[in-house]
Amino acid sequence: MHSRFAEHVEHLRQKRLKKISFNPFNRVMSFAIRCEELTKTYPGKPPVEAVRGISFEVQTGECYGVLGPNGAGKTTTIEILEGLLNATSGSAEVLGMKWGRDDNAIRQRIGVSLQETQLSERLTVLETLNLFRSFYANGISAQQAIDRVSLAEKKNTWIKNLSGGQKQRLAVATALVGDPDLIFLDEPTTGLDPTSRRELWEIIESFADAGKTVLLTTHYMEEAERLCDRVAIFDSGKIITEGTPNGLIRSLGAEHVVEFSTDRDLGDDDLTTLRQIESVDQVEAFNDEYRVTLGQPHQVLPKLINHLSSKEIAMTGLTTRSASLEDVFVAKTGRHLTDGA
Repeated sequence: MHSRFAEHVEHLRQKRLKKISFNPFNRVMSFAIRCEELTKTYPGKPPVEAVRGISFEVQTGECYGVLGPNGAGKTTTIEILEGLLNATSGSAEVLGMKWGRDDNAIRQRIGVSLQETQLSERLTVLETLNLFRSFYANGISAQQAIDRVSLAEKKNTWIKNLSGGQKQRLAVATALVGDPDLIFLDEPTTGLDPTSRRELWEIIESFADAGKTVLLTTHYMEEAERLCDRVAIFDSGKIITEGTPNGLIRSLGAEHVVEFSTDRDLGDDDLTTLRQIESVDQVEAFNDEYRVTLGQPHQVLPKLINHLSSKEIAMTGLTTRSASLEDVFVAKTGRHLTDGA
């Protein structure tokens, strides 16, 4: 099932990338975002370096994901690109323009959905979108924005009476109503139930399929693997790796992950023995749990179980799964995304 899902997602991604790369009206590659050695330092004793020399480019028409734990510098970087913060040093271009010089022109061509969007609770959905539409010289109608996020039945409902998922869709609609060329989505599905999350995924996919550019921050690996053409993984204010989701996962050198726990700690000799099993790429210990990246689970698992039995070590938990972007982060940092920066 996972394999078929991954193949379907990759087919959609390649179809969109082909449209981006071979657009006959855009023969010269263009970039919606370009950052070079971007930094942000907050004064203090000692100063806090939130962003430390970040450089990346987002191609026009691309869905680009920014991943990383809390405190990694994701939101700070995005807020600089949105014009909400000034960088300490470095340069950033948005749609070929710069904040401080082309402010109004940039605002007319971007849409922003913040991590926490606070809207007036005593306005209706329609009133809210009419208000946001008035900020733009051009755009789509409030009703069109409502239709795009499937809120037609709620257009006359006060915001305070919307569910969490409906509020998130409305927040995205406020970013779409100006018909932007580039949309920033900062953790748009945090706290949503799986159904609401997938509804928002479809909205984001339809925007990207229209040839528009998306910059998405998220800590949901499934979300990044489904939506993003390329991703950058942030940690401690830097980009530690960048590439397509499948390319980064393949860079691990193994397609599967086995995670298990035992009734007592394994010694260094045990870990060395496991690393020497054919098809095993890496063995890592996390407190009382162990993580093995490998190529052929059916070859490795019997040998793993036999080794533990020979040492009279009982296995108290076992899971197997396909490798993911979470595993890329663990391989690069030795920590899980949920551990924080």
